[in-house]
Amino acid sequence: MGRPSRNIDALLLAAGRELFPELGAAGLSVRRVAAHAGVNPGMFHYHFGTKDAFVARLLQDIYDSMFAHLELAASSGPAPTALHAALCVLGRFARDHAKLLRRLFVDALAGDRHAGAFLRANVPRHLGVLARLVEAGQREGALRRMPVAQAVALLGGGVAAPLVVASALTDTHLAGRASARAFADAVATNSAIAVRAECALAGLAVPAAHAKRAVRAARVPRRLRR
Repeated sequence: MGRPSRNIDALLLAAGRELFPELGAAGLSVRRVAAHAGVNPGMFHYHFGTKDAFVARLLQDIYDSMFAHLELAASSGPAPTALHAALCVLGRFARDHAKLLRRLFVDALAGDRHAGAFLRANVPRHLGVLARLVEAGQREGALRRMPVAQAVALLGGGVAAPLVVASALTDTHLAGRASARAFADAVATNSAIAVRAECALAGLAVPAAHAKRAVRAARVPRRLRR
């Protein structure tokens, strides 16, 4: 007997992506996912075996798709250029999956093992990419010398924090529906993300006078530097 179409995998994963932001792993039952996908629950077990395996696959597929684009961006040129491209990738990911990411962090803080395991396995991956690019930029003399973790926090916060705020305001209406929507529209476009990435990098850039001195110093043999 042949294996059922992989389209059922896709239907179930699509249902999981729609349900997860509201339910989290704890509320994501086999029957609920199968019903949302219009699939017999038996097919869920056929394709994924267990709910744990399904949740792990669901989250990893979302992340790995983003990470592939991130690695491509990170190899797109000199460190500042690559950093800008990488920040744009992360910013768009944060915007497109804001509700899911908020659910993950809330659940992890509450002790959910699925969310915790996913974050522990993957957050170091994209932070590591940013850290390597910052270190490269510092070696090139394009970025000021400072603790790499501080630089990564500045870059990530400047690009992603407004998107988190926009998502929260839109969902809760704390600022009023119209104001929340206007704020989200102002900060969540691709161009707005790119501008914030550029501004964040400008904050890390070596001042022009310092950069010129660094270039001149690099041209002087070490034994002659006093």
